[in-house]
Amino acid sequence: MRLLGRLWDSVVYLVLLAGGLSMLVPFFWMVSTSLKAPGAVFDLPVEVWPKELHWENYQRVLTSVPFGRWYLNSLLVALGLTFLNLTSGAMAGYAFARFRFRGQGALFLLFLTTLMIPVHVLIIPLFILMRNLGWVDTYYALILPGLFDAFAIFLMRQHFLHLPKELEEAAIMDGAGPWQVYWKVALPLAAPALATLGTFTFLAGWNSFLWPLIVTHSLEMRPLTVGLAVFQGQFSTEWTVLMAGLTLGTIPPILVFLLAQRYFIQGLTLGSLKG
Repeated sequence: MRLLGRLWDSVVYLVLLAGGLSMLVPFFWMVSTSLKAPGAVFDLPVEVWPKELHWENYQRVLTSVPFGRWYLNSLLVALGLTFLNLTSGAMAGYAFARFRFRGQGALFLLFLTTLMIPVHVLIIPLFILMRNLGWVDTYYALILPGLFDAFAIFLMRQHFLHLPKELEEAAIMDGAGPWQVYWKVALPLAAPALATLGTFTFLAGWNSFLWPLIVTHSLEMRPLTVGLAVFQGQFSTEWTVLMAGLTLGTIPPILVFLLAQRYFIQGLTLGSLKG
């Protein structure tokens, strides 16, 4: 039985290793393509790694377009969405988990039903609203529509429901008010859930394409995902330069995940164990 257990563990590790390598292949190919000569992408036989590294692809993507401004726009959008989602999601989730008021269940159910509405259905009404407010081609239009997110509220509510009420009751007995209990007791204990939500929100904001494409029209207001589309033409695509831009664009998401990795893993396992 012990031998069978070791064999099974070996099979599981091999499958996980194969899955991990398969996810790294696209990233490796992106970096490899970014260092190839123009036109070498379609050479046969396929060159896995270029013999001569063409760093000028990175120089071109940094100088031929306002890459720095696009990078800044993506950072502002992603960080703004993350901050707003963490703030509103934590507050609303705590209210649904701890406070009792009339219509609470119906209101929470209404929030959850919005998860079943396709995002594409909301694009036209949102654009009309942004146009009437005069926010088209501004940071307001890129960030504020994501102020309230049903998934963020649901995730934080589930986390706060698992927190021991005794900790909050002890703080109340010591004279803490509702805001102090939330800020000094509940919120610090919600670090894993906040890290999970922050990581998901940052990645969604950084990778967003359709809404920024619709709501921005000037070159200076485009985020990185939309701006890099200038290297894709109707009849040809500058793959090497495009991949150089995409390689630089993967740096912030990787850093965010590395910084929040410990709390992120804890957040994903919330509720899997009962104490």
